[in-house]
Amino acid sequence: MTLRPRIPATVVTGFLGAGKTTLLRHLVTRANGRRLALVINEFGECGVDREFLLGCGIAECDERDVIELANGCICCTVADDFLPTIETLLDRADPPDHIVIETSGLALPKPLVKAFAWPEVRARVTVDGVIAVVDAVAVAAGRFADDPAKVAAQRAADPALDHDNPLAEVFTDQLACADLVILSKVDLLAAADAATLAAALRARLRPGAKLVPVRFGEVDPNVLLGLGAAAEDDLAARPSLHDGAAGHDHDDFESFVLRLGAVAEPNELIARLKAAVTAHDILRIKGFLDVPGRPLRLALQGVGARLDSYFDRPWRADETRTSALVVIGCKGLDRAAIAATVGA
Repeated sequence: MTLRPRIPATVVTGFLGAGKTTLLRHLVTRANGRRLALVINEFGECGVDREFLLGCGIAECDERDVIELANGCICCTVADDFLPTIETLLDRADPPDHIVIETSGLALPKPLVKAFAWPEVRARVTVDGVIAVVDAVAVAAGRFADDPAKVAAQRAADPALDHDNPLAEVFTDQLACADLVILSKVDLLAAADAATLAAALRARLRPGAKLVPVRFGEVDPNVLLGLGAAAEDDLAARPSLHDGAAGHDHDDFESFVLRLGAVAEPNELIARLKAAVTAHDILRIKGFLDVPGRPLRLALQGVGARLDSYFDRPWRADETRTSALVVIGCKGLDRAAIAATVGA
């Protein structure tokens, strides 16, 4: 009997806005015939990250190959959602050449890597590598995500918590588990500052792990894929601050969807969105807009007050043109005030 070789899987971690989806979108556009399956752990009610990836414009990018898991943090729903999804991919008549998993911003990587040692999948798939995407601007400014200071203050004020800065712990776990660290947004730092930050991060990595500074998520797929780490067999070398802990808490974050009509003046809407970000605890905004008279939908992504937009693909004949934005922020978002500021 000839055994089919195990399918490699890559786990991509990183906080909200670090650049994970941009990295994956670039990866898809340069797959060069390699059949990739993408498993996306969304945060929120609307599958925006999945849509950003499907808007790549590559004919070979089949909708079956981009799977959304939206029932909670992937490392907390391994048995219920993640393992059945992986088994479904493996059981396909045409299984993928490589599986890429984008975790949510607060996922701990080690519990997910452990799942690949489960009997249901161990003989059929291996963790080719764990990639941590790090926001160079945020970390250089002493943060881990774009604006976690308010989240950290909330946690510090809660006497029931046994640590001061949980984002720092998650960041430490992401670095400790990584085979490769992608330092994103280095183009927004001075060259000397980027070099100093890269050196400081390299000093924190486990032996053998590498760091690569990138601009706009542009990394050769041959750098990201084919690491051959077999991480599920190497758990002892990937220490976690949460080893033996009961879990971790994600309740300091929430999200909701702003549903808008046609947007005739996108720049005016973006100005109102920036005002809402300044006035409220908004960490991330992402979604798509219907601009009258334009055959393409307008993709919009924002981290803090940085908002970028571009036309990504034509509206399909079988879909309704609509404008919807996912707003992600600290618990207690004033949804009515945000909607009023934006004009929703």
